[in-house]
Amino acid sequence: MLWRYQIKQSLSRRGNCWDNSPMERFFRSLKTEWVPVTGYRSFVEARQEIIRYIIGYYSQLRPHHYNGGLTPNESERRYWNNYKTVANLS
Repeated sequence: MLWRYQIKQSLSRRGNCWDNSPMERFFRSLKTEWVPVTGYRSFVEARQEIIRYIIGYYSQLRPHHYNGGLTPNESERRYWNNYKTVANLS
């Protein structure tokens, strides 16, 4: 099926459990915070709800311990506001 949809399978290095930990944590949050126990009624509903989780809740509203209690969007906004360029191209 991966070949049919031209998806390249990616595996972590053998014995390195840290390669995939951010995605594992994300999917754990998605499943425990958003996906209904009974599942979704259709693929379309699942797609819409998961997009709503990622764009609306996970990125904009949900505080993240790793970001000091900030949402990902707020953490990134603060990073870019405080970012100092190394070179001036003018």
